[in-house]
Amino acid sequence: MFKGHPKGLLAAALSNMGERFGYYIMNAVLVLFLCSKFGLADEKATLIYSIFYAGIYILSLVGGIIADRTMNYKGTIMTGLFVMASGYVILAIPILATSTNISWLLPLTCLALFLIAFGNGLFKGNLQAIVGQMYDNFEAEAAKKGPDALREAKEKRDSGFQIFYMFINVGGLIAPFVAPLLRNWWLSHHGMAYNADLPALCHQFMNEGSAMGAAAMSKMMEIIPAATSLDVNALDLTQFCNDYLKIFNEGVHYSFIASVVAMFISLAIFISTKKKFPTPAKKVAAESVTYTAEEKAAMAKELKQRLYALFAVLIIAVFFWFSFHQNGTSMSLFAKDFVNTSLFPPEVWQAVNPFFVIVLTPIIMAVFGSLARKGKEISTPKKIGIGMGVAALAYIFISAICASYGYPSATTFKAEPATVTAGLKAGPWVLIVYYFFMTVAELFISPLGLSFVSKVAPKSMLGLCQGLWLGATAVGNGLLWIGPLLYNSIPLWQCWAIFAGVCLLSMIVMFAMVKWLERVTK
Repeated sequence: MFKGHPKGLLAAALSNMGERFGYYIMNAVLVLFLCSKFGLADEKATLIYSIFYAGIYILSLVGGIIADRTMNYKGTIMTGLFVMASGYVILAIPILATSTNISWLLPLTCLALFLIAFGNGLFKGNLQAIVGQMYDNFEAEAAKKGPDALREAKEKRDSGFQIFYMFINVGGLIAPFVAPLLRNWWLSHHGMAYNADLPALCHQFMNEGSAMGAAAMSKMMEIIPAATSLDVNALDLTQFCNDYLKIFNEGVHYSFIASVVAMFISLAIFISTKKKFPTPAKKVAAESVTYTAEEKAAMAKELKQRLYALFAVLIIAVFFWFSFHQNGTSMSLFAKDFVNTSLFPPEVWQAVNPFFVIVLTPIIMAVFGSLARKGKEISTPKKIGIGMGVAALAYIFISAICASYGYPSATTFKAEPATVTAGLKAGPWVLIVYYFFMTVAELFISPLGLSFVSKVAPKSMLGLCQGLWLGATAVGNGLLWIGPLLYNSIPLWQCWAIFAGVCLLSMIVMFAMVKWLERVTK
């Protein structure tokens, strides 16, 4: 797989894999954790998630600027890993949220998320920039051997970023299992069992007491017998709710310790292999030359064209990530509320996406390689356009399923008794098919978007331009709260149909720009 690629690619991929493993442990449970720990409504929890997720990518701009100005990409990356680890340490402290401490505990949790986002901003874009620099050097060496060697080297860039991206998802495949397994083991150790609906009902009872509605009380009493080995009739409900929330969330807190360990494993890999990575400062010093006025004017024109092309693709990326990252917000809620998750808890279904990334990446690479050998290579802009079309198919599918089941809004559905909703839940295969389509779309867009940025970015702005790609992701992530808002207020088929429309429109716009983008990237 790594044959014919720069030697540092494997080291960079492994460094990223360790960091992503720690990150996806937290990300898989974040929305559900905020709801269960603090009793937040879906909309408030997903708003925090949206801000956090947007912050990761906005702060990548800061990380890119720092690395570009200091020309110390490696030092910036290592600092980012330390900062992220400090955020996970704070999250790992198991403090029970109460009415008396939530005023400082929730801000402390948000501070931890900020540290993770800032550390990620220092790490993520700059490691991607280093991978891009590897291929710049790789192509420069190939150019010395002739045009055929250069052409072959350039063809390696897209597949190199696909390999790099696949390793991200090796960590993402395992991570979603960690928090649920620890949480469920911790509950079992205390004579309790997992139930997705019980934390919200416990918070409602703790807040409202006897004023809790009859339907909600009846639903809670239906659920409790399966969640505890104690005699239900003898239970002090206040004490039970307090104990269940404490044990439930302690198990999640302990899983964040694994995230801390993963950060330091990633750091150890990076430090031990960093000599294989290019050193941009030395490269710039060696290539310092003087240009004529005409050459400067031509370079300025080319720079403008490259930046216009970059921003055009960034706009498309905004709408893709707005749709794709619903996996952590409205799709997580959908798995909890509308899908039969008796075999696996809702968080685990996020592992389906990285599983498909790992399985499908070699297949897609083989298809692209075969087309290239036959002289029918698909350009990177076309691949991105196709990806938006596949993303639309994912939402058309889930919209059709929800229409066939006649699902109302989530708010209306959750108000029904547990005995009623249990019989109306869809099978897990719905999530599997949805994630299959979204993963194919992701493989056509995300790694190839990184490759596209590395092609058009001026050499003095590599970190910044990778940061801009992540900044576009930030804008999309900043809109994630819209998904849960629609999810809770309109019939589900209409909610998903809106996302399908966004993806289809983006596909049309992307294909309208393809010829221009292909000229710029030649």
